[in-house]
Amino acid sequence: MRFAVVAHRRSATNEALVAAARACGLEAEVLVPHRALTLLEPGDVALARLDVRDGLDGIESGTGELERLAAEGVEVLNPPRALVAAHDKLLTARVLRLAGLPHPHTTLLAPALLAAVPELPLVLKPRFGSWGRDVELCSSAQELEDALHAAQGRHWFAEHGAIAQELVEPRGWDLRVVVAGGRVVGAARRVALPGEWRTNAALGANVEPADAPALARTLALAAVEAVGADLAGVDLLPTGNGYVILEVNGAVDFRPLYAPAGNVFADTLAALLGSVARRRPAALAAV
Repeated sequence: MRFAVVAHRRSATNEALVAAARACGLEAEVLVPHRALTLLEPGDVALARLDVRDGLDGIESGTGELERLAAEGVEVLNPPRALVAAHDKLLTARVLRLAGLPHPHTTLLAPALLAAVPELPLVLKPRFGSWGRDVELCSSAQELEDALHAAQGRHWFAEHGAIAQELVEPRGWDLRVVVAGGRVVGAARRVALPGEWRTNAALGANVEPADAPALARTLALAAVEAVGADLAGVDLLPTGNGYVILEVNGAVDFRPLYAPAGNVFADTLAALLGSVARRRPAALAAV
């Protein structure tokens, strides 16, 4: 059986997952989608790690190849429907709301769509966003007007509009919980830089080990199940009485510090293969 991480980027996380698979004796590599379609055969496992595009205007190419792989008998983890539900913040909001999970109230603001101005303060962000880019805190009508004016010059706004999201009072940190195969495999606390309200590591936030409380673990598991993902990160914002789910990241990057007492990548691989084995026990009996 071959194990492939299907991705366009040879990130440290993707390489570590491949190394963990090789340590288990599996033939493993990072493959771009069209190469995966050429090499993978029925019974192989493909972990889809397509991210949002650099332009924040949608998901990286490859969902069609993933659909074909699944149709040909390859076990596709993080199938296209799950990637879309995770990366499209409007769809994420709807999925989480239908599941009864706590999530900021979310409104779509688009050039051709009339919508009531959401209650302020709010956060304006791309519908397909990442890395904290083009995310604006709007506390007044003027700030919202200025942010929308700036967004109108972005291709992503013309393509998909923007998301106006209820502001959860920033506390300077959030909790990211990584879920694989229906198990929590790691967690980290991300602490924003002084004077910065966003907690993205790409913006310089400090990432430190954390032991996710029971409530955080329960919410993360439920969020990943709701979007239908096999491997995802869940960003939780602390509140006075618990947590609010901010995002579900379908191409989450994580580090060894997410599980300082063990090996987060080995645990992730074991959880993923375990979930496959529950569906195909005979195929993985020897792994």
